[in-house]
Amino acid sequence: MLRMESDTLDLLDLQLLSALEVDGRAPFSRNAAALGVSDQTVARRYRRLCAEAGLRVVVLRDAVRLGQDQWMLRLRCAPDGATVIAEALARRPDTYWIGLASGGTEIACITRPRSPGDHDDLLLGKLPRTPSVVEIRAQQLLHRFYGGPNGWLPKFGALSDEQITALRPVLPEPGPARLEPEDTPLLAALERDGRATYPELRRATGRSESAIKRRLSALLASGAVYTDIEYDCEPLGYPKAAILWITTSPGALDSVGRSLATHDEIAFASATAGPSHIVVTAVVRDTAALYAYLSGPLGHLEGVQHVEATPFLRRVKQLTYRPAR
Repeated sequence: MLRMESDTLDLLDLQLLSALEVDGRAPFSRNAAALGVSDQTVARRYRRLCAEAGLRVVVLRDAVRLGQDQWMLRLRCAPDGATVIAEALARRPDTYWIGLASGGTEIACITRPRSPGDHDDLLLGKLPRTPSVVEIRAQQLLHRFYGGPNGWLPKFGALSDEQITALRPVLPEPGPARLEPEDTPLLAALERDGRATYPELRRATGRSESAIKRRLSALLASGAVYTDIEYDCEPLGYPKAAILWITTSPGALDSVGRSLATHDEIAFASATAGPSHIVVTAVVRDTAALYAYLSGPLGHLEGVQHVEATPFLRRVKQLTYRPAR
């Protein structure tokens, strides 16, 4: 189990972050009741986490549940062009988890195109015509072992099972995971601010508050969308991250992926189509911890044949993009 090492955050901060991963739209009163503190304390801690840890709540489409393709891109760039290209990719609504690696000459990026046209526009149109892009590798994500609705924070064990049960929203019986055209303005507003109030959502969509409540509950229950949070890992004591490209023997693909999902260091893991079989994001305290993970838990997994580690030099985008000031 992970242990927080922070000079600025305490256990209550970690519990609140973990509670928001359970239900990012929960009222502060429900968070306060589950955590055993006052509403005012939760509100004050929430504001501080937004200011000091980059906390942001969003509601996202789940591409896996919706049957939409996702791709991991590796772009090798001229040194003077990588930052500009990464920032341009970050402004696109169909990208997330963008990082600069390999001394600033490589960009790693996950795309979630919402139509074949989006995918073709990026891979066949814009990127090949960008002079600074030297090489493009695109690997389709085939099967999610960890990530998406399953966040990294539960690996700290900050909440009890009783607290998690108290925090989970009460949702209707799940229906099919499907989006309708009229959901577009609602989801656009929630991708900007996952805690937007119902009056704010009414103004953004032109629909009644009761209709919005019913539709959002149905979308959450079906798994078509989920609440998520983005935050800086550094205040928790884990400032380093790396993408690991793992090759396995064919028969070990599933067992290795399932084992990786249980490792404390792993925030995301997916099977891929391409030169490597599994791609993961590892979050660690420092380079020594990354070495310890590569030579220890990962290196000892039966079926792992090859690992390429690509440490992030700088993370450009997590779930949303906030330009540097």
